[in-house]
Amino acid sequence: MTEPTKMLDVTDISLRFGGVKALTDISFHVDEGEIFSLIGPNGAGKTSMLNCISGRYKPQEGSILFDGKDLLSRSINDRAKIGIGRTFQNLALFSHMSVIDNILVGRHHMMKNNFLTGMLYWVGGAQKEEAAARAEIEDIIDFLEIQHVRNEPAGSLSYGLRKRVELARAIAIKPKLILLDEPMAGMNLEEKEDMARYIIELNEQYGITVVMIEHDMGVVVDISHRVAVLDFGQKIAEGLPEEVVEDEQVKTAYLGIDDFSMDDEKEVG
Repeated sequence: MTEPTKMLDVTDISLRFGGVKALTDISFHVDEGEIFSLIGPNGAGKTSMLNCISGRYKPQEGSILFDGKDLLSRSINDRAKIGIGRTFQNLALFSHMSVIDNILVGRHHMMKNNFLTGMLYWVGGAQKEEAAARAEIEDIIDFLEIQHVRNEPAGSLSYGLRKRVELARAIAIKPKLILLDEPMAGMNLEEKEDMARYIIELNEQYGITVVMIEHDMGVVVDISHRVAVLDFGQKIAEGLPEEVVEDEQVKTAYLGIDDFSMDDEKEVG
């Protein structure tokens, strides 16, 4: 049996803000083709960990490798160029811009912008590139079933639709790895089912590896291949989702109860 290929390798990451320890010696890896979930209570350090991977935060200690290459020395834009996409817990859309223009923003780093060749490129290639980009974006719009709002201002949409638009923008960079920060927060049951389906299809049909923060334990168990649990900035468990949610330390430290099981139909806030 072929060993899985590590896409992301996080080793001994520690992050401090002044005297506050946000992360302490966090290590885990994500294999190519996985849906890997980070779970834990509010303030556990989950978003801080995503911010270290995406480049918003720079940890004081540790290393992060992406496809075997150092990630921490790269800028946020460089990380997008090598195939890391990101969505946010709090929506980061341009409210006044149309859905399609918001998605086009996700491709800005892929446009040719060399100063010396810029004028010649604009004459010879820009129109072709823009046409190709728009064709790919139309495919994303079809995939996420947002054709009916493609020309609407993003700020006028329902919360669930805005979540889809932000996912579309992250997909537009053609990521190998996508970081999803609470993609289903604030959604009703039907919207969550749709988002879960999109994430599974991104992973299985498009081959995109996923690292996801999510509080809905039903979703985590249903769609994740592996799970890591953070509490007070430390990793307290890692493994298969059905095993992790039955771990006594996870039940107590993360869920705060002693009788949680994967059969419970409740969300963890």
